[in-house]
Amino acid sequence: MIHTLSELAARLGKNQRLLGLDVGTKTVGLAVADPGLIVASPIGTLKRTKFTQDARELGMTIRDYDIGGLVVGLPLNMDGTEGPRAESVRAFAKNLMERPDLLGWDAEIAFWDERLSTSAVERFMIGEADMTRKRRDEVVDKMAAAYILQGALDMLANQRRLAAEADEDEGDDDYDRD
Repeated sequence: MIHTLSELAARLGKNQRLLGLDVGTKTVGLAVADPGLIVASPIGTLKRTKFTQDARELGMTIRDYDIGGLVVGLPLNMDGTEGPRAESVRAFAKNLMERPDLLGWDAEIAFWDERLSTSAVERFMIGEADMTRKRRDEVVDKMAAAYILQGALDMLANQRRLAAEADEDEGDDDYDRD
């Protein structure tokens, strides 16, 4: 089922994690959140073959990491519209939802705007990490998945912070002010 990010996080069971996906034509980058939904860590790259095999491999990752939801990077155009790449990612997610038998789980998915995620990761790997082209090619997809997932986790943390502040503000009204 497709959810907003907040809805997806609310549906997670105790200690369940989110799995970030950077879906490309040749690979799918994978990153996992810690159970507290604070930090995203890259865990690997799935080389795409046939959908059935890809979904089975993804299902193994879902079971291994106690995943309760997928955050799928949606490659929007710079003007916010959806082009062929976004349509392809949506089709991949739809196929996952239609094949719980392959995943071993009814897919719970939220999309996250991934504009510029790969280029941001590549700039970091060139400028800060000083990685060789070969090494960048090996890790860019899983690092992009972590970048996508971390953005989603940061938004969730910000929502939790704002809710806590709102609760504090409501509590302040309960005191007499002289």
